[in-house]
Amino acid sequence: MHTSRTPASLRRALLASAALLAAASPAAFAQAPAYPSKPITIVVGYPPGGSTDLTGRAVGAELSNRLGVPVVIENLGGAGGAIGAQKVASSAPDGYTLLVGASNEIAINKLVTKKVKYDIKDFTAIGLVASQPLVLVASTGTGVKNLAEFTERVRKNPGKLSYGSSGVGTSLHLAGEMIKEQGQLFMTHIPYRGVAPLTNDLVGNNLEFGVFVLSSGLPHIKSGKVIALGTTEAKRSTVAPDIPALAESAQYKNVDIGTWFALMAPAHLPKPVAERLKKALNETLESPDFRKRMEAAGSTVASPSLDVDKFLAAEVAKYKKIIEFAKIEE
Repeated sequence: MHTSRTPASLRRALLASAALLAAASPAAFAQAPAYPSKPITIVVGYPPGGSTDLTGRAVGAELSNRLGVPVVIENLGGAGGAIGAQKVASSAPDGYTLLVGASNEIAINKLVTKKVKYDIKDFTAIGLVASQPLVLVASTGTGVKNLAEFTERVRKNPGKLSYGSSGVGTSLHLAGEMIKEQGQLFMTHIPYRGVAPLTNDLVGNNLEFGVFVLSSGLPHIKSGKVIALGTTEAKRSTVAPDIPALAESAQYKNVDIGTWFALMAPAHLPKPVAERLKKALNETLESPDFRKRMEAAGSTVASPSLDVDKFLAAEVAKYKKIIEFAKIEE
């Protein structure tokens, strides 16, 4: 027998269905896990123990406390940090694979070699973490004691003197080329496979000049094994305020370059995830304990108010100019 509902009963059925949907929606919505709901991996493109690794571990510990999930550090060394950076650039943009990287792999490598397949546009910048100045040094065998003597010595011996860095296209190399450009100097660049052999040749007086990250060079400066001629950022470092900035000299007033560390995620990171990470990082940058830990390692902690995208764009433009001047290419 065919039956039909009255308009009143139909209306009651529709209202009941709507009530069920309304009741079910919050429960269904709640089933989607909030970020983060599982461990996060921070990739560091260098072996353990270096400045990038130390920064990554310090950031990882703070993020773990603030986000309430474990943060695991994965050291993936090779190709000047590019292997680790490539992994993150190619990862799913879900906030569970991040990079604590330095200026080399984030901004410089792509400008120097075509072997690097990723670009800075392949990342979402969460924020700048910290920076370190570099320092120009002389070996004790040169007898050079200050910047004026360095400039005079190099100008009187064009092409006969050399400076070393930790490799072609590194921030140390670019700093040396910036110094050459500003001082109108002619020196030969000697690229080393890392800081250890560079240090050995400087301390052994087999190389006249060199560029260090300040934290790496400071022990040798304090022990008198090398002579500090000046730091490379616009102002003196709070870590070593007795070492003048090269920019204090009129000849080198535009020298302003260092190495920095940033927290990056893959491109196209969902906005809520990016905002959650930025909030946790900003809280980290404001932590006195974190600041003390980073300063002990020779770094200056970044300001949470810094516009990281504008900063990165300016850094890339700066590096591109130096690379074109020096004709650096691998």
